[in-house]
Amino acid sequence: MPTGPQIILTLKVLVVAVTLLLLASLVALAQKRPRRHGQINTVFFILTLLTVMAFEGVLQWVDVSATFDDAARQALRIHLGFAIPAALILPAMFLSGKMRKKTLHVALAVVFSILWTGTVITGLGLPH
Repeated sequence: MPTGPQIILTLKVLVVAVTLLLLASLVALAQKRPRRHGQINTVFFILTLLTVMAFEGVLQWVDVSATFDDAARQALRIHLGFAIPAALILPAMFLSGKMRKKTLHVALAVVFSILWTGTVITGLGLPH
């Protein structure tokens, strides 16, 4: 069974990987390739949700926060304050893109981008 620090380090690697996918989708959008943007976002969506579900599953057996001191636990709480809302917005953003609801999709994308930026910054700062 993985330890708390191993889980956190794995999550950091996964967050960086899906963030690179997100950036690639924005490049596709800037190049006026909306189909490619959607394809990359589909992969981003699937990998992000799989990561969240796997993390939640592992947390049923491993208490990650038990290996943290109080400051690290507070850092994890702050991180989850960004990560959980981002994960909750992601399905709505994905569906609005698939349904071509551009105004809604862009509005959700702005909120998601802010939350994702917080997720990445606070996630990479977690001790492992």
